[in-house]
Formats: sequence, structure tokens, C-alpha cells
Amino acid sequence: MSSTPHDPFYSSPFGPFYRRHTPYMVQPEYRIYEMNKRLQSRTETADVHLSLNLAKHDSDNLWWDAFATEFFEDDATLTLSFCLEDGPKRYTIGRTLIPRYFSTVFEGGVTDLYYILKHSKESYHNSSITVDCDQCTMVTQHGKPMFTKVCTEGRLILEFTFDDLMRIKTWHFTIRQYRELVPRSILAMHAQDPQVLEQLSKNITRMGLTNFTLNYLRLCVILEPMQELMSRHKTYNLSPRDCLKTCLFQKWQRMVAPPAEPTRQPTTKRRKRKNSTSSTSNSSAGNNANSTNSKKKTAAANLSLSSQVSI
Repeated sequence: MSSTPHDPFYSSPFGPFYRRHTPYMVQPEYRIYEMNKRLQSRTETADVHLSLNLAKHDSDNLWWDAFATEFFEDDATLTLSFCLEDGPKRYTIGRTLIPRYFSTVFEGGVTDLYYILKHSKESYHNSSITVDCDQCTMVTQHGKPMFTKVCTEGRLILEFTFDDLMRIKTWHFTIRQYRELVPRSILAMHAQDPQVLEQLSKNITRMGLTNFTLNYLRLCVILEPMQELMSRHKTYNLSPRDCLKTCLFQKWQRMVAPPAEPTRQPTTKRRKRKNSTSSTSNSSAGNNANSTNSKKKTAAANLSLSSQVSI
């Protein structure tokens, strides 16, 4: 029985250098699959924390902090771009605010959240891997105010670190459109109630995002510049007023005494040497011109004096 390429003991006739190397890490899309699984197991982990006599708020914070630590770098940023009725919006939050962002999605009535990537493109760099997916869909299942499935479509660009952890450095999701799907069974149940049908016809999200998430993103515009104050308060245990004073004083020092620029040596211009023949000719011409000018001046002076003398 001859060996085939599907046989585990098959040896390539072209030698070992033509065999496919097994990757030493998972593919970037598989990390999104792991993220989806972790988000689906959120309620189970919360129940475990509650069984350990932890408060619900504390257990949620612990879970979301662990979630962000597993999938996002310490200096990661998350950006959302979309267009509302009053114009285009763009929000960028740092690593400390990312856990709370995912938490607000579920606080707005979402019971399930996952991402679907289709026809994504990968590009490898020295220290990172970039995934560009032009057909990304964020699927959220809403339990309130009514049972609705929302599909938010857009472009997702992710940058992963090229190491064993493969955590996300930058997350940029540009929302293009969204669809809210209501089951036919619910419409059939309330077919005779015009008020319920009118309520079902209204959107429960804005560009696929809940009001909880939108309000949090607006709040992050204020919270993001305050990260320096919060970190200083956590590190040095200072009062908010003292943290503000020290931060303002350091910024004032940077404004008053900017870093000195390196001194540049003045460049000396070198004069070009002229030929001896040209210099002598120029000097003789200059002497001739000076002699003619002096003669003209004396003649003019004599004329003026003679004209002033009376005969």
C-alpha cells in the first residue's frame, strides 16, 4: 500500500523543506471566535461569582476586567465611527474604559453579543497582525423592550500583537447600516392590537447601538482626558484637588520651559577666489574710473567757481 499525502507517515518526494509548517499560534479570526464564546459564557461566570457571596456590581466588574485583560493589550484603543441624525460621530476610548463599554451593551437590554467576520484579509508585520474585514456583522439579541435581533454591519479593522497571547492593540469598527428583525410569531400575537404594532414598528437602537452605549460614549469624551488624574490618584493616593494641582503645574512647566533645541553651528560662507588677470584688470579699470571721476569733479568745481566770480 503506497503512502498518500493524507497519510500521517507520508514523506514528501521533494524533501522536508517543501512541507507545510504548522503555525505556532492561532489564527486572528479564531481569537474573535474565542471572544464570542467568552461573551456567551458571561452569565455562567456571573452566577459563580454570586455563589461566592460577591455583590453583583463587583462580580460584573471583575468579569469585565478579566475579559478585557484576556483579549486587549494594556495600551489598547477602541474606536467606533458611525453617522447619526445630527452628523458623523467618532469615539475613541482607552484600555481602562473598554470593559465598561462592553458592559453597557448588556445593560441596554442585550442578552447575547457576537461578531461574524466574512472574507477578512490578514497582513503580517514585524510585531503585529492586521485583520481587515469589510463585511463584519455585530449581532445583538435584545430581550427588552421587546424581543428583537439587531444586525449591525460595517468594516472592522483589528491589530493584534504578534506573540503567544495575540491580544488586540487597536479596534476600529465603522458602522454602515443596521437591521432590526422582529419574529413573525410576535407580530401574529399582537395583530389585533394597533398600539403594540406601532410600538413594534419603532427602532429600539440608533445605528445598532443602545442608548446606554451612546450615553457612555458621550461620557467618555469627558472621562478620557481625566485618565491622568485617576491614575495619579490611584498611584499616589492624593486628593482630587491635589491631583489636579500637580497635573496643571506639570503642564504649565512643559509650556513655559519647552525642551531646548540642539544648537546649530553657524555656517561660514566661503568667498570664491578670482583669477589674477581678472583682478588686475578690474583694479586697473577701477583706478581709471576713479581718475576720470575725479577729473570730472574738479572740472565741475572750477566751472561753478568761475561762474560765481564777477568780471
